[in-house]
Amino acid sequence: MALVAPHTAGDPMSVEKWLNCRLSDIRQRLDAQGHRVSKPVISRILRAHNYSLRANVKQAAGQQHPERDQQFRYIQTQRTQHAAADQPVISVDTKKKELVGNFKNAGQIWCVQAEEVDVHDFPQDAVGRAVPYGIYDLRANRGTVYIGQSADTPTFAVDNLADWCRTELRERYPHATQILIEADSGGSNGARSRVWKQQLQVQIADALGLTVTVCHYPTGTSKWNPIEHRLFSEISKTWAGCPLRSFAAVQQYIADTTTHTGLQVRAYLVTTPYATGVKVSDTEMALLNIQPHSVCPQWNYTISPRSATQVPVGWVK
Repeated sequence: MALVAPHTAGDPMSVEKWLNCRLSDIRQRLDAQGHRVSKPVISRILRAHNYSLRANVKQAAGQQHPERDQQFRYIQTQRTQHAAADQPVISVDTKKKELVGNFKNAGQIWCVQAEEVDVHDFPQDAVGRAVPYGIYDLRANRGTVYIGQSADTPTFAVDNLADWCRTELRERYPHATQILIEADSGGSNGARSRVWKQQLQVQIADALGLTVTVCHYPTGTSKWNPIEHRLFSEISKTWAGCPLRSFAAVQQYIADTTTHTGLQVRAYLVTTPYATGVKVSDTEMALLNIQPHSVCPQWNYTISPRSATQVPVGWVK
């Protein structure tokens, strides 16, 4: 223990301790002092003194945004207000993209013999890459996943949202005039994306007559977005250990996802190709009927429908 003392760190509030040296290093130093000890014996001695093998734990959040807590409280306020008014509240995000093919999928499954998959996960051997864009209805506990086969762009995201509004929103909330969208700060539905805001204006606010309120989670806090732990985690459990050999299989696994609390999921394949690098000019942004909120305006805003005279020529309302 005297040998490992200089290499020891620990938690002052518990008995947890760890080393920055290896068992082989300790054995060599003991051997130099005339003590022939095996690594298993060293391991048992360390465990008897509250040392153990541990992996890194992702708990340190780093420097927090000064308005982080205020934004969390504001999201809860907006959620409560929309629910009280019988208006839909949804959480959106893109799940981890998956290579489709005869590749290993993380997890285990009960079986007599393990399925054989390719040794390497080379993209050129894949059928394609699945881009699952999810929409989770917080009030109804219902999930919808649009499985894209192209790029994860803001237009792809809003196309899926518009389809959801025309179908499932009208099924559950036939008298809805507003919708609250909870989203991450980055990605295809990022807080700084001009295309995201412009497409929400055109495809949902103008075309469907809905007032759209968007609340973004601060950077680095996406794990608190409800869709992550209420929908995406359950999908991962459903296909754990199952190779995703085709897009049809991806769709089936997602659609089969259920929980004992009543979660049901619909899944759709999207074959439309989406181009990247689309730009929205300052002139187009100036025409949007968007109102930032007084609380954290960089993350919260409302997009209202425009009148017929406000819609630019050539755009369908």
